[in-house]
Amino acid sequence: MEREELRDLLSAVAAGEVCVDEAVNQVSMAPFEELGYAKPDVHRGVRTGFSEVIYGAGKTAEQIAGIVVALVGAGQRRVIATRVDERKAQACLELIGAHEACTGLPADYRAEARILVVGERPEPDGNGIVVVACAGTSDLYCAEEAAVTAEMMGSEVVRVYDVGVAGIHRLLSYGDLFQRASAVVAVAGMEGALASVIGGLCACPVIACPTSVGYGASFGGLSALLAMLNSCSSGTSVVNIDNGFGAGYQAALIDHARVRR
Repeated sequence: MEREELRDLLSAVAAGEVCVDEAVNQVSMAPFEELGYAKPDVHRGVRTGFSEVIYGAGKTAEQIAGIVVALVGAGQRRVIATRVDERKAQACLELIGAHEACTGLPADYRAEARILVVGERPEPDGNGIVVVACAGTSDLYCAEEAAVTAEMMGSEVVRVYDVGVAGIHRLLSYGDLFQRASAVVAVAGMEGALASVIGGLCACPVIACPTSVGYGASFGGLSALLAMLNSCSSGTSVVNIDNGFGAGYQAALIDHARVRR
């Protein structure tokens, strides 16, 4: 169950279309489903606004599909699975498509992001736009993971790719766009300088995402991570190496933040 579905249920009770006992039965469903190999959190959408995300690495296609079916069966309107390779994704799509609970539900695979998407992409309903910027084409795998995640959470995403500091004029040409953003995800490997530069151009939070792209002394992204953690640009936060999902999720939360009065 998601917040929208809970709101619809309560509205139906108020209108006399659903009896109280039926509503209690729907809401009191166990907060997770026991599958043996996993316990899908079917009420996460009610608590956080977005259903449980499946981490696909290390899981079989059958396990991923089983979790998807459980979440969809519990009323989730959209589900994503990250870190899914193409071969596993195709097997998942066949298994999901054959299940009655998923009949008519769109499902596809975003190869560059390595994300399996089940359900419609929602209409953007955030406060503005989320900009996902990456330093080089080699960082696209991580940038796309961030972009697709934010889009599936209801943010309008603008992609700004190959704007590394080695040709800083490319980045500076997007100054107006950065000023209009609700949040910016800055994805970079090598020395990780992109996040600090973008942080000096924005009036919004910047989520720095280091990638494992780089030569020997980059230590698989550790150099970029440390550089971003030591950024002198205020308002910059940092996620783990190659964690495009975490960066996109955080950016979408910021984009949907409401002022409490």
